[in-house]
Amino acid sequence: MSETIEFKPEYMKVGVLTAALQELTPRDVRDADPDRAIEDWANYTRRIGVDRMQLSAAIHPTLTDVPPEALLDPVANHLDLREPFSAARASRVESALRQAGVTISEIGYFDNMLVPNPGARKLKHEFMEGVMDAAVALNVKAVCGFVGKDVTLDMDQNLCAFGQVIVPMLGKAKERGLVYRVEQCPMPGWNTTDSWVNNIGYVPGAWIKLHQIAEKAGVGDQFRITYDPSHAILMGQNTRDVFQVLKDAGYEFLIDAFHVKGQVIDPRAIAEWGYQGQTMGRGDRADGKPVEDASQHVNAWKKMGYCQHELPGTARHDPLAYLQNRTVDWLDHQLAAREVLGLGGDTDLVVEHEYTPARIQDPEKLLPILQGSVSYVRSIDRAAADMFALHQVLGSQGIPVQGIGRSAYRD
Repeated sequence: MSETIEFKPEYMKVGVLTAALQELTPRDVRDADPDRAIEDWANYTRRIGVDRMQLSAAIHPTLTDVPPEALLDPVANHLDLREPFSAARASRVESALRQAGVTISEIGYFDNMLVPNPGARKLKHEFMEGVMDAAVALNVKAVCGFVGKDVTLDMDQNLCAFGQVIVPMLGKAKERGLVYRVEQCPMPGWNTTDSWVNNIGYVPGAWIKLHQIAEKAGVGDQFRITYDPSHAILMGQNTRDVFQVLKDAGYEFLIDAFHVKGQVIDPRAIAEWGYQGQTMGRGDRADGKPVEDASQHVNAWKKMGYCQHELPGTARHDPLAYLQNRTVDWLDHQLAAREVLGLGGDTDLVVEHEYTPARIQDPEKLLPILQGSVSYVRSIDRAAADMFALHQVLGSQGIPVQGIGRSAYRD
């Protein structure tokens, strides 16, 4: 008989993405004092009830190639890189983090790194390199972003573009001792074309192909995935199946962090348009081209009009929807992370807030909402960790775990 093991649950690290509240520091204040936003967010993070934050970075709205009025969300450039992130700036930010008792899990800059316009691509890659330099200055080990897509190329051509454009960027991460974590949102509303998938790093099959290209170029260790279950629901998938696909192929190591955000599917809208259906009359195009009013380009996001993001805990408990892959089964998500991927206490769970009706820019009104969601995420993770650890104890004593449970490729 094997030796009886102790009950030792491993709880993951719960944090928050600062894009949850873009205007915690008013723009006129942070434009004049670029590091004030990080200081304010460090203190706000503690008030939410966590000690980890993913710092949001973005090209300043006066410099970006996408007009602010065309964005679904205001730009959250809490890391402002209009000027290089100097040693003095790093010292100021580190002091604020220490005083608040907060650490940065990673810096997130979410943009199209394969955008076809050469000037825009150069701007984005230079900015990402600045993000990497800031991460090194702050002793942060990872940056998070997208791969993107060149919409003038087909998917196979975009694989080649990944090797030509993204692999050198991964090389820059390697030079700095960083990991580049890809977030898998397909970004259907990123442009006004009928292209639905605008980030080629959107599903396990793509992650494997992209990693193979990176590995061949010697930068495989720099390519990892920040997994967001809301995007799996958007694609009609569920977390356990996604994880099992990776494990079956020997790539379970790719996922090493999480964006904790849900999705609630509208069954009537699915009946009307289907998953990834080509919607019409959205208002972002006219006469075969984008409308001149850039504020209408945001209507491109109506391509995914069959769903709404969930801030964890804000949706009702719905077992049937879990089985139909129409919302995230949070308990099984956290169990599968342990049972299939083997993840544990060193893993970041970053709460990402994109539930539109609750996108409140008043920090005092938003605070109890974020506190509640963070508490929910922490409780679900603790429950999953306790179950997993208890089942290990039972196994060490030859005692069977009861029931069948949810298994991959089977609802």
